Amino acid sequence: MAGPDINWEGASGSKYGYWIYKIGTTFKDAPGNYIYAKETRPGYWSPVYIGQTSSLANRLADHEKEACATRNGATHIHAHTGSDSEQVRRAEERDLIDKWDPVCNK
Repeated sequence: MAGPDINWEGASGSKYGYWIYKIGTTFKDAPGNYIYAKETRPGYWSPVYIGQTSSLANRLADHEKEACATRNGATHIHAHTGSDSEQVRRAEERDLIDKWDPVCNK
């Protein structure tokens, strides 16, 4: 099985694997982390918003930050299913936000 499309590094140095989808993709009902991102040049991405959820399907179907993300150039969602533990998902979210400081997380 192929690995993730991209590895995002957090402030801690930990790396998290994500798959890349166009905004508007329908996701399965599973817990996970996600990043609204824009491609700054071929193969290079910048996060616009970083989040976590107990349900990718419910959260990404009508996200209140999507307008901010698209206004700031986001065209894709990087996502992966994750732990059932909100604490684990939030730790990853915080690690990534601390490094990347996305505009829509302010």
